[in-house]
Amino acid sequence: QVQLVESGGGLVQAGGSLRLSCAASLSGFSIYTMGWYRQAPGKQRELVATITNGDSTNYADSVKGRFTISRDNAKRTVYLQMNSLKPEDTAVYYCNAARIYSSDYWGQGTQVTVSS
Repeated sequence: QVQLVESGGGLVQAGGSLRLSCAASLSGFSIYTMGWYRQAPGKQRELVATITNGDSTNYADSVKGRFTISRDNAKRTVYLQMNSLKPEDTAVYYCNAARIYSSDYWGQGTQVTVSS
């Protein structure tokens, strides 16, 4: 059974930093594109960042220059370093694993709250 387990969320003041982790019990982890998404109350889930199996990265415009996604294939873990956090970053953050010809996998989410 595939599991994606996020950790590292919490409450932080504006301007602060958090590092999210997503540990994946996923065979063939290294071939998956891994991503972070977020969903704020009353809003749709949105892409935050993705990293391919070749380590190419993509970011939402709203987080460029502040967030960094990375992966450790040996540990089957993907990270999201979040700096200069803003109140509008408040959301539940979800980890995603995706590859062609396969279903996506999602974690249960971790809450990030940024106070002003």
